[in-house]
Amino acid sequence: MFGKRSEGGAALKTPASAPAPKPEDAKPVQAAPVNTAPNRQANNEPSEEYYETKATIFNALFETIDVSALAGMQPDKAREEIRTIVDEIIAIRNVRLSVAEQNQLITEICDDILGYGPLEPLLERDDIADIMVNGAKHVFIETNGKMQKTNIRFRDNTQLMNICQRIVSQVGRRVDEASPICDARLLDGSRVNVIAPPLAIDGPALTIRKFKKDKLQLSDLVDFKSISPAGARVLEIIGACQCNIVISGGTGSGKTTLLNCLTGFIHPDERIITCEDAAELQLQQPHVVRLETRPPNLEGKGKITMSDLVKNCLRMRPERIIVGEVRGPEAFDLLQAMNTGHDGSMGTLHANSPREALSRLESMITMGGFSLPAKTIREMIVGSVDVIVQAARLRDGSRRITRVTEVIGMEGEVIVTQDLIVYEMDGEDADGKIIGEHKSTGIARPAFWDRARYFNLEKELAEALDEAGG
Repeated sequence: MFGKRSEGGAALKTPASAPAPKPEDAKPVQAAPVNTAPNRQANNEPSEEYYETKATIFNALFETIDVSALAGMQPDKAREEIRTIVDEIIAIRNVRLSVAEQNQLITEICDDILGYGPLEPLLERDDIADIMVNGAKHVFIETNGKMQKTNIRFRDNTQLMNICQRIVSQVGRRVDEASPICDARLLDGSRVNVIAPPLAIDGPALTIRKFKKDKLQLSDLVDFKSISPAGARVLEIIGACQCNIVISGGTGSGKTTLLNCLTGFIHPDERIITCEDAAELQLQQPHVVRLETRPPNLEGKGKITMSDLVKNCLRMRPERIIVGEVRGPEAFDLLQAMNTGHDGSMGTLHANSPREALSRLESMITMGGFSLPAKTIREMIVGSVDVIVQAARLRDGSRRITRVTEVIGMEGEVIVTQDLIVYEMDGEDADGKIIGEHKSTGIARPAFWDRARYFNLEKELAEALDEAGG
């Protein structure tokens, strides 16, 4: 724990029998004194001198304060302790800083010790969708659908690796040379991927898919023009009448967001079990069981795969099964679940069209070692999947639901589908934004019409399709 309080109010590291040192007695670091305020470059990116100043004060702090004791303190109290002693170190080292520069330096040091270092200001911004760290000196973000480089950097790859370790350890995982790839999540649900040296040649690569503080509703997607109001109503009916849904799309196309929106129409009385690699779904129903995969331990044992989770949840009396992302042999288990009474189950997968999504399901089952004839697998898909919702990220960075497609049967050995709603692009405006609209294909009675009628939703479905047709 901390030693006695100094005159300045900070808690200093000190032997149990020794009196607390006065601020002027605090031991300075061995680095050369820093007597000038750190300069800022013209593009507002901190200079090397700034990072040297920060490192000097940071090292002095570690020699002066018992940082390990901070873990047992309230965050505000711990920050105040750090602020007090950093003020003393700055005075001792005769570092001349403006009030604004000193406050910034103290904030960054507090973030380094108590939070996620340079990532903290990015994590606080709700307009950022992704944070991508390519080694210590290159940090990119995606905002409004566009990628841009930031002026944020880490002291070195060691600091970046320490923060990666801090993130993954919070969910019981590890990342090191023996286990250089790790999926994890932040405490707020943001999805994290880390790949460390020796696989990442230029330093650890950290990717964070930000968690939205305000859960998006389907109405928000209408406001963003991702789907038309009538199309949103069709999706609402599809979710409410327990159709089995596969959400297909490329990386960053909004699959998980769309899955979250569609789960909003599940009845509160239903028992839902989610299976994910890193738990990030935000279901609002009261009866939800969340399951998460687990990597192997140091001895290479104890691994729990997505397929293991899907198989086990069948023994847990689920009414709906939600798989965060289908990417392997679990596709077979999910289709089995969909085909054996667990109507309304959902999952996402990477594919660029509904037809490609069907092919990927077939491929994943085949690669999983199931020696079944192709026709049998396709019949299983037809009997399990009712609707495919295709999401896409367009070239202007916007996200659109480009197709709502039914799986209706087989003709010979070919799966037959029909589009209910398609997004048609008409061009782009003067700002380069895509112009288009969602249109109904004119299908008046979809294949799930009887299901909608069972839930007394057939009239609403007919009206929504008629409105979508313009």
